[in-house]
Amino acid sequence: MDPQTALELVKHGLTLLFLDVPQYTLIAIDTQMFSVGPVFKGIKMIPPGTHFVYYSSSSRDGKEFSPIVGFFIDAGPSEVIVRKWDQQEERLVKVPEEEEERYSQAVKNLEFDRQLGPYNLSHYEDWKRLSNFITKSVIERLEPIGGEITVECENEIVQNTTKMPMEEALNKQLKVGNSATSVGKSKRKGCYYTSIPRVVKCKGISGQELTALNLDKTQLLETLLAKEYGGSEDVLLGELQFAFIAFLMGQSLEAFLQWKSLVSLLFGCTEAPFRTRTQLFTKFIKVIYNQLKYGLQKDRMNESGSALLDDSWLSADSFLHHLCKDFFSSLLDGSVVDGDLLKWTRKFKELLESNLGWEFQQSSAVDGIYFEENDEFAPVVEILDDETTMV
Repeated sequence: MDPQTALELVKHGLTLLFLDVPQYTLIAIDTQMFSVGPVFKGIKMIPPGTHFVYYSSSSRDGKEFSPIVGFFIDAGPSEVIVRKWDQQEERLVKVPEEEEERYSQAVKNLEFDRQLGPYNLSHYEDWKRLSNFITKSVIERLEPIGGEITVECENEIVQNTTKMPMEEALNKQLKVGNSATSVGKSKRKGCYYTSIPRVVKCKGISGQELTALNLDKTQLLETLLAKEYGGSEDVLLGELQFAFIAFLMGQSLEAFLQWKSLVSLLFGCTEAPFRTRTQLFTKFIKVIYNQLKYGLQKDRMNESGSALLDDSWLSADSFLHHLCKDFFSSLLDGSVVDGDLLKWTRKFKELLESNLGWEFQQSSAVDGIYFEENDEFAPVVEILDDETTMV
């Protein structure tokens, strides 16, 4: 890059100024991670817009690291965000307004330029594909009080959640509640995610109608879009991306559970992709395709400091395999399917088959409904003489 272009990017880009951060601390933004050296004071040349900043404090020898703390930002051109390291709490904190203004002016005068690492613009397109539906309003709607997302605050949330074996494995991997610093932090509230019912309950309808509502989540999706998302499909997709990033990069188990709930809701719809919400499902398949394409690249797992997409995700017993199998069966065998949706669904299916070796042959059927014996998402159906009831 020629000096003039670099100078323009420095002047018009976002700058993160981090003061007094101890050596060996890991600091990251989006898909890029830095190990703090003796002169490191932040990151420059960041494109304006939405970003995820996260960090992990280190032991003095740089061999052990604390749980990750992360926060979303939405910043404009030439903006400077200043944080200072709190030695006692081992985290980045805001500085007083007057102090922030003084430091911001110093950054704009290029006084810190040699101590700022450049944002790698060659990785920016990867980040945009992971975050294109996350807006300032989505961040404000979901972020916790104070903005910090960390598994250290999730002890109570995780304990009160029924977990499948995969969540138990993640729980141990993330060491939820085991950190000495998590005692006080566990009382903080987590993100304000939308509540997604796993089972639809409705009074005054027949067992057959109730079973239908649970076999096809289209009506639940429509209700949630109207009541929780203001009718905006993009806000729902923004929450899906927010949760995935908070999980994969921020190592939040709460975020994984929300991502799983949203994915289960969307893959659980059989009517919406064909009739009412074709555009939503085309965008959804693009989103999850880009998420898994990025997350499943082995070289990037360690690069981002998160190797959470492990065997519990990739086995044929995972929740995702079961959901995809049923969705592919209904959509790819459909007689009338939107061309763009069909193209992206085939692309997503090929990604899973080629990267994971997954197969999507149906293995059992009862009355036209396919499921696996141990599938946690398979409905429990009683076939009676007069009506069908979901238990």
